[in-house]
Amino acid sequence: MNPRPIHELVIDGGKVRLDERTLIMGVLNVTPDSFSDGGHHLEPTRAIAHGLELARQGADWIDVGGESTRPGSLGVTAEEELHRVLPVIRGLRRQLRGVPISIDTTKAEVAEQALRAGASIINDVSGLRFDSRLAEVARRHGCPLILMHIRGRPETMQQKPFVRSIWRSLGNGLAWSIRRALAVGIRRSQLIIDPGLGFGKSRRQNYEILIHLERLRRFGLPLLVGSSRKSFVQAVATGEGIESLRRRGRRAGPWPLTRPVAGQQTTPLEIADAAAVVAAILGGAHIVRVHDVAAMLPAIRIADALVGASARRPSASP
Repeated sequence: MNPRPIHELVIDGGKVRLDERTLIMGVLNVTPDSFSDGGHHLEPTRAIAHGLELARQGADWIDVGGESTRPGSLGVTAEEELHRVLPVIRGLRRQLRGVPISIDTTKAEVAEQALRAGASIINDVSGLRFDSRLAEVARRHGCPLILMHIRGRPETMQQKPFVRSIWRSLGNGLAWSIRRALAVGIRRSQLIIDPGLGFGKSRRQNYEILIHLERLRRFGLPLLVGSSRKSFVQAVATGEGIESLRRRGRRAGPWPLTRPVAGQQTTPLEIADAAAVVAAILGGAHIVRVHDVAAMLPAIRIADALVGASARRPSASP
């Protein structure tokens, strides 16, 4: 395991250093139909309260999204998206100090108004494919821009045939997004890349990306990974389709389906999410996007301790 490269972002006029400590992006979906928490925080007051709780638990950033990108989801208008996110961003900005808010959107109009309302980061899951004007918004505000890799669109991305070489698709796709961003004058030091786990990839391809994340270091940019509550994690954690991930040869049967034990506070799926988060950090992720900050924090701390240890020279043997 190689130490993560050190990067520095400018957020709200201040410098944020990305080094041995992983930053935690807390997910705040203000939608009725997101994959795992749709409708839970649709009402602004509840959404604001949840965002404040994520920050209290240890989130470094709060990622506010008003449009679901789960497989099969349909888009919403910019007006509807703004109606959902602006009251939440304004409410969080009034009460949060020192915790940047990112706007999870693919629309330039939504990004513009969200930044004016108090957001400081743009998280574009389309990597500038759905609305190229979004790059100009990021340049004008001088804010960090997260460029994620996606194949197709959310409504069809898991239906089309998967590519044979996910690394060729990932490399070419991220390179295209970076070129588009630089072409409008965004500083390279303000870019973050995200491999887009679950977005147009097969179950096996998601695991291939996780285990070989270090390949993305060639771009020389900070890396964000979002594996939280993704179906490829949940499926394997419960034993579903585990055979498809094993190599040929003698195969054991799948693990039994795991269910919460009576009185158990941490669920098996939270443990599975924690395992994926640790894998991402050990692979070089500077930022992890999670739903359950409190549940993930112990695992993130252990992973950071391992990253820190890898950066030091081994001590002499006793």
